[in-house]
Amino acid sequence: MDAIKFVQEQMLKKPDFPKFGPGDNVVVTYKIVEGDKERNQSFRGDVIQINGEGAGKTFTVRKVSNGVGVERIWPFASPNIIDISVTKYGKVRRAKLYYLRDLVGKKARIKEKRNTK
Repeated sequence: MDAIKFVQEQMLKKPDFPKFGPGDNVVVTYKIVEGDKERNQSFRGDVIQINGEGAGKTFTVRKVSNGVGVERIWPFASPNIIDISVTKYGKVRRAKLYYLRDLVGKKARIKEKRNTK
């Protein structure tokens, strides 16, 4: 019973990541463990969805690499995520941007949100 409580407490710890939403361009730096070696790698792309609530909340980041669309899904509570930084805030009118999967080139761009402050 104590082990279950410990795991839930670890999952509920809120890392201090910046606020971001669908349409924002982010760089996710995460830890990769290969055998006894560890290294950090970055994944830069657009957030196309945020799903779930609480400890099971996830976000999906999509980028196009050599003409091939690549998507990764991360839980917010993942201990392997080192840092998330937002490079651009996008202006979108949907919560799930699945339509970007079918678009190519300039049509797949997301407009940048203007700062009015």
